[in-house]
Amino acid sequence: MQTNLSKKTPAADRPRIVIGVIGDDIHIVGNRIMQLALEESGCQVFNLRTRNRPEHFCQAALEINAHAIFVSSLNGEGEYWCADFRQRLQAMGLGHILLYVGGNIVVGNRPEPEVVALFKGYGFDRVYHQQPDIDAAIIDLFHDLKNGTTQR
Repeated sequence: MQTNLSKKTPAADRPRIVIGVIGDDIHIVGNRIMQLALEESGCQVFNLRTRNRPEHFCQAALEINAHAIFVSSLNGEGEYWCADFRQRLQAMGLGHILLYVGGNIVVGNRPEPEVVALFKGYGFDRVYHQQPDIDAAIIDLFHDLKNGTTQR
């Protein structure tokens, strides 16, 4: 993944990203791959790892002055845990943070457009339901950071 950032870019100029797995999900492999890909792209990554609640992400974002949050779920708990995620950020004065979600984020087989609409309704800027291409999310991240706009 190519970005305009180099290893010599000062830490203060690198995007700060909080990532983690939501709910009681313990699937860690994709989370670790995402961390490595974001770091390779020049981001500073604060990885909460597994079994997180929305407030864990929000508190971490506040502590590191995050530019974005990446939430993942493999067991489908995303629908339950993410419903008020954006509201929680707004209540903390963090409504400007980019909010992405990916993985197998709902239980059962539902059409992707339905799942995307659901999570956009929750306030997520980007939704990657069962999308295996991590580069697409990173390209979107840098696009969104550059343009200062979100998809909401």
